[in-house]
Amino acid sequence: MRAYKFRVYPDEKRREETDKRLILAQQLYNKILEKTKSEYKNSRKFVVNKSSLNKYMKEAIDENKDFLKLYSQTRQDIFIRLQKAFQNFFKRCRDKAQGKKAKVGFPRFKSADRYCSITYPQSNGSFLIEKAGRSNMLRIARIGRVKIDLHREINGTVKTMTIKRDAGKYYAIFTSVNEIEIKKKEDINPVGIDLGLDPFIAMSDRTTIDKPKFVNARKRKLARWQKIVAKRKKGSRRREKAKTSLQKEWQHLNNESDDFAHKLSNKLVNLGYTSFAVEDLRIQNMVKNHNLAGSIYRASWNKFIQLLSYKAESAGLKVIKVNPRNTTKQCSVCGNIQDMPLSQKMYICTGCGLQMDRQINASINILKRATSGLEGSHAREDSVRPQKGAVVDEPRTYPAIAGEAPTFR
Repeated sequence: MRAYKFRVYPDEKRREETDKRLILAQQLYNKILEKTKSEYKNSRKFVVNKSSLNKYMKEAIDENKDFLKLYSQTRQDIFIRLQKAFQNFFKRCRDKAQGKKAKVGFPRFKSADRYCSITYPQSNGSFLIEKAGRSNMLRIARIGRVKIDLHREINGTVKTMTIKRDAGKYYAIFTSVNEIEIKKKEDINPVGIDLGLDPFIAMSDRTTIDKPKFVNARKRKLARWQKIVAKRKKGSRRREKAKTSLQKEWQHLNNESDDFAHKLSNKLVNLGYTSFAVEDLRIQNMVKNHNLAGSIYRASWNKFIQLLSYKAESAGLKVIKVNPRNTTKQCSVCGNIQDMPLSQKMYICTGCGLQMDRQINASINILKRATSGLEGSHAREDSVRPQKGAVVDEPRTYPAIAGEAPTFR
C-alpha cells in the first residue's frame, strides 16, 4: 500500500466549496462528539459503539440539513474518525487501570484549524482524474473539477482519496494497493543504528551522520510571525493572514526535514546492508525531559524509522526493532552496565576499560540484540560491508566511508 500526494489548484469557486465542506465536516464531527459526551456524562453505563454513534449522526443531520451537502462517503469517514478516537480513549483507560502511566483524555473537539481534510474512502466514481489537453483535472463529487499537478504515475489500484488544506495550499492524497511479490534477500550484512540528536544516527560500522539544524536557519522568521499572530485580534482577517504565513514557515521547515529523512533512508537502503536494527523508542516517555523535548520532536525519529521500514520492505530487506533498555549504559564488549549521564559523549567501561563513542557503543548493542551474535554480523565488530567478490543484488550507488557522513544535495 502506497500514498501519493499531489498539489491541486482550485479556482476561487472550488476553493470556497472545499473550505465550506471542511467546515461542515468539522461541525458534524463536533456535533456527534457533543451528543456522545453529554450522554456519557449523564449515564456512566452508556456504551459508545457503532449504533450509538450512527444514531447521533442521524440526529445531527436532522437538526442541520446542511450536513447533507457533504458526500455520503465523506460523512462515513467522519464516523470512522470518531470511532478511532473512542477506541484510543478506551485503550488509554485500560492501560491506566492496569497501572501503566497514561493520560486518559476524553476525545476533544476539533477547531477549524485542526480539521483540515476530508476523505473519499471508496473509488466508486466520487473522484476521477481526467485528461484535459496538456493538463490533468481531478473531478471531485460535490466540489467540481480542479487542476492537479500529476508529477508521477500512480501504481496499483487507487482505493481512497483525501483532500487536504495546508498553509493555504490544497493537496490530493491517493492511497493505492499494488500486489507484487518481493524477493527476500539473505541477511548477510546487518547493521545497528542508534538514533540521537548529535549525531542524528550512529551505525555499528562506526559511520555517523548529522542532521542539519533546520530550525536554527528559520528561527527569526518563526519568532517574528508568532509575535505578529499573538498581537493581532482573534477572529480578524489580518490575524488569519498572519497565521497562514506562520503555517507556511512551519510547512517549509517540515518539508526540509522530510526531504532529509527520505534521502537518508533511501541511501541507507542502497548501501548494501541487508537488515537494519533500531530501537523501539517510546517518544512520549522521552519528551518528559522538558530540556530536550523540542529537540526530540524536531529530530523526527519515528518518521525516519517509518520511511526506512517501508523502503527496506520494498527492497526485500528487514528493519528489526529491539528493546532500548540500557543500550547506552551497557558495554558492547563485556556487557557491564553503568550510569551514563547525557553530558558524557564517550563510553569508558569500568569493567574492561573499553573507550568508545557512546552512540557507536549503543549501535553495536542494538545489533547484538537483533542478531544474537550471528556469524558474520557486526555484533562482534565484523565489517558489514560486502567482501570483495561478493554478489550484491542491488548496486551500492552511495558508498560511504566509515566515520564520515555522506553528503546530500
